[in-house]
Amino acid sequence: MNPLPASRHDEPGREYNRNMEITDGVAIPEDELTWTFARSGGPGGQNVNKVASKAVLRWNLATNVTLPAEAKQRLQANQRRRITAEGDLLIQGQRFRDQARNIEDCRERLRDMIVQALQAPKARRATKPSRASKQRRLTEKRHKSQRKAGRRPPAIEN
Repeated sequence: MNPLPASRHDEPGREYNRNMEITDGVAIPEDELTWTFARSGGPGGQNVNKVASKAVLRWNLATNVTLPAEAKQRLQANQRRRITAEGDLLIQGQRFRDQARNIEDCRERLRDMIVQALQAPKARRATKPSRASKQRRLTEKRHKSQRKAGRRPPAIEN
């Protein structure tokens, strides 16, 4: 089932790119995304019992070839709770009353996850504490030790 509504993109003689654009170089083919719909538990009043407005996006990471391998690994690590045993990434959208807005919400959340995974984490540079900071730490330790020693009762000598 194709969740994209009929629009000006479906006009005869006009080619529509059915890819979900993430960045300039990365796009997800629409046929990799699987949509299912169910009754939502969110807002909607009596309508919530009649209309399947909840959208569930399922995307198999293993079959994707457009995403770089490092980004896939980061995405799997960041979203491990959303990934099923089969390797599908699940995103559920039920914030809104209508199906189209929930679909767009799922797409936007997927886009945000992928953009975050595409950014490589900054490498940590090891640093050493300065001589002055070591001196301050030792002075503070000595001060605290003397303060606590002053609280102790005097030692009884025999």
